[in-house]
Amino acid sequence: MASGARASAPEDSVQTVSPGRRSEKRVSAPTGDSVLVGTLKSAASPVRSVAASPRPVKGKAGREAARRRLQLLPAAQAEGYGEGEEEQEEDEEEEEPLLSVPEEDEEEAQPLPPVCVSPMRGMWRDEKVALYCDEVLQGCKAEDADEAMSKYLSEKLKLKDKWLGVWKTNPELFFVKYEEASIPFVGILVEVTCKPHQSSSSCFKVTVSVAEPFSSNIANIPRDLVNEILEELEHSVPLLEVYPVEGQDSDIHDIALALEVVRFFYDFLWRDWDDEESCENYTALIEERINLWCDIQDGTIPGPIAQRFKKTLEKYKNKRVELIEYQSNIKEDPSAAEAVECWKKYYEIVMLCGLLKMWEDLRLRVHGPFFPRILRRRKGKRDFGKTITHIVAKVMTTDMVKDLSSDTLLQQHNDLDLALDSCYSGDTVVIFPGEYQAVNLALLTDDIIIKGVGKREEIIITSEPSHDSFVVSKADNVKLMHLSLIQQGTVDGIVVVESGHMTLENCILKCEGTGVCVLTGAALTITDSEITGAQGAGVELYPGSIAILERNEIHHCNNLRTSDNSKSTLGGVNMKVLPAPKLKMTNNHIYNNNGYGVSILQPTEQFFIVAEEALNKGAASGDKKDDSMLSRVMQNLNLEMNNNKIEANLKGDIRIVTS
Repeated sequence: MASGARASAPEDSVQTVSPGRRSEKRVSAPTGDSVLVGTLKSAASPVRSVAASPRPVKGKAGREAARRRLQLLPAAQAEGYGEGEEEQEEDEEEEEPLLSVPEEDEEEAQPLPPVCVSPMRGMWRDEKVALYCDEVLQGCKAEDADEAMSKYLSEKLKLKDKWLGVWKTNPELFFVKYEEASIPFVGILVEVTCKPHQSSSSCFKVTVSVAEPFSSNIANIPRDLVNEILEELEHSVPLLEVYPVEGQDSDIHDIALALEVVRFFYDFLWRDWDDEESCENYTALIEERINLWCDIQDGTIPGPIAQRFKKTLEKYKNKRVELIEYQSNIKEDPSAAEAVECWKKYYEIVMLCGLLKMWEDLRLRVHGPFFPRILRRRKGKRDFGKTITHIVAKVMTTDMVKDLSSDTLLQQHNDLDLALDSCYSGDTVVIFPGEYQAVNLALLTDDIIIKGVGKREEIIITSEPSHDSFVVSKADNVKLMHLSLIQQGTVDGIVVVESGHMTLENCILKCEGTGVCVLTGAALTITDSEITGAQGAGVELYPGSIAILERNEIHHCNNLRTSDNSKSTLGGVNMKVLPAPKLKMTNNHIYNNNGYGVSILQPTEQFFIVAEEALNKGAASGDKKDDSMLSRVMQNLNLEMNNNKIEANLKGDIRIVTS
């Protein structure tokens, strides 16, 4: 498949915009009509000497096989490849000397000149859509996308058959021992001769030779080593690994843009399954993927959630490579164990493929949750029917338990995670002042009470940034009291109620990603609590959910970093219909949110045209209960509001939003 065979650019490629890559710092182009390479040193890329062991030169077949594997893996994953091969050469590697600083008579590499800065990143969303859908793909089918990209790139390459570029490739091609952080890529200044004959733009190769002066991002890389590697490759390298340098004519800038267009397509827009599945309108699908990428870049999709997508996409690519390599290592007819392993890897890829397709569907992305369901089973009650109170503190004292009855069974834990893991239905977890983390808060399945003792500001529970979820429950009845929940980097809502009922009482919820999410069929009660900082709505109610909000403060939510103001409608509370959630709000203060105080998201215009006016009128006048129209609308929406203070929200107090 095209994307499987292509040579992806190294991690620090200048304009590669795949979510799984780090982007290199841009270098400003020097002024002047025409600048020779020798005059670009002042703006050149930094050069440094490194300690690394040159890789022994192999036969062409072995080198090419290793190279293909490295190109399929991200640089961050490349260090673990070919372990068996490394074991065979272990003794040889141990004897390999490190690169030393060149002697006076040896040639030291000059700094690399700056590469052309592509205008891709500065393009607006509509410009990208027009470029790919109208100019490049021109309404083609998925199976013809490779041919369309090849045609586009071939036309651009006809502008100039020889030019200077920086060849950026994986350090594993040159070295067996090196510090990954010190050598993110190996860059060599080369002269490029374009005579591509391949049918796939992702597989184009070009002829290169070392250009003068000898230049690299590694000052002490031996020129002889570079020449040997190029000779072994027959001076043929993947075109997408070469970046034209500044100081050449305008045709070269057009070639640089074309290369970036192709890289971006295969890094982010192309999927391995595209040419395997029938798609009536492939360009519409590409437009959805461009919108997804733009939503990630401008913050419309909250940062933690965007990171979750990037991880899923990278995991999909890696798992696909694993399957391809595993299949290629089966020499004869597969054994039963090998066949089973192949099927396991295949179904894992299918699952990841399904998740990515959900992301690409705008309706699912807007209205659907993107977090894993709890798979843990309920423990239920203990066999002997007793309940236990778990004390979470470094040291348990008599003062901590003086208010408990004499027949209370106690267990003391230093760690909140251990306490939650020991719970059965009916248990209580008592937390004393301190700062805690607990992965098991994302796996609440039994009916327990988790409560702090003391001021809620002093009982702090922070999320684990490397995990997707913070607090997730599907228990029939779980209760959190007198706590401060601080979200740090987790993807999902700060609290997610998947099913059953959750109560939050006298808690502080400081969000970093999305706010509190109540899924279809679940119920939530929040009293005397504070919710702030959510990138979306403070409380998100999915169709068919139930929520009671009393005496809460919901403020400074919907902190989306987006340039599209039309998408910033969420605010304090957001209801999604149909069927409508049931919401009762009493004595809440909803203020200073960037969207609306309360937003009601409906898929069509099927509610009363006057509903919005009535709701706004009711909110502005303090939730009037004697307004017949307002009562009619609230009844239709299962919405009951009494004595709420909704003020100073950027877009307004209450609004019905149609999708």
